[in-house]
Amino acid sequence: MMRVTRGSAALDRTRNALAAAMPSSLAIVLAAGKGTRMKSDLPKVLAPVCGRPMVRYVVDSLREAGIDRIVVVVGYKAELVRAELAGEPGVSFVEQTEQLGTGHAVMVCRAEIEANGGHAAGGPVVIVTGDSPMLQVSSVRALLAEYDASRPACLIGTAHRNDPTGLGRVVRDGGGGFIGIVEEKDATDEQRKITEVNMSTYVFGGRQLLSALDRLTTDNAQAEYYITDCPGILQSEGEPVAALAALQPCEALSVNTVDDLAAVEAEMKRMQIQG
Repeated sequence: MMRVTRGSAALDRTRNALAAAMPSSLAIVLAAGKGTRMKSDLPKVLAPVCGRPMVRYVVDSLREAGIDRIVVVVGYKAELVRAELAGEPGVSFVEQTEQLGTGHAVMVCRAEIEANGGHAAGGPVVIVTGDSPMLQVSSVRALLAEYDASRPACLIGTAHRNDPTGLGRVVRDGGGGFIGIVEEKDATDEQRKITEVNMSTYVFGGRQLLSALDRLTTDNAQAEYYITDCPGILQSEGEPVAALAALQPCEALSVNTVDDLAAVEAEMKRMQIQG
């Protein structure tokens, strides 16, 4: 027979009260891409890992972490992604009809961000990619807890990777404060030695995110809007931006090719065996 201590009911009531007092959270899952290097006609996020489409792992992790509403941005063969996630509680869809970059994918969710509270008292907006099946519940919870404690305009979820080749390096000052993200092609030799990398996982304040989106431009080689520009925009406005190395090493595994997919599946199987 299970024993219940005298204080457990009171503790549960306290936790429930705190949860009710916190603003609702919104997650935006970027899932509009084709994945041209995946050697498949499927949308990239539907590529299977251990028998399930990648995006399902992402949605499951966000929901288990306590995200109230999940908006999936669809584009290439949108109907297939919609069909896969049809009936999932709390999940809705926004279509990105033009592929104009990650920043544009978030722009098309403006109405959803505003509805969630695009103001000072609004809830946090979590942004993740739909091709990150290794996203861990504990990492999302850690980012939300840090955001709730410090309320930055933007909190960047980072990871340490033994081989950071090709990824943006997180640059910090002598006291560990966030300075910025430097892409590898722009990094100095010393910066390339940094192992902390950007993994395209963010928590924004709704009001600040909307402000940054308004200032995004396509002044880059690809002529696209990049969500990665938003932290710098907010910093330039004097808003606090922070980075937290909350993501586990397994989450640093990115999926861009068939070989990457095989590596992620192998890691997932290994973790399942270890329990």
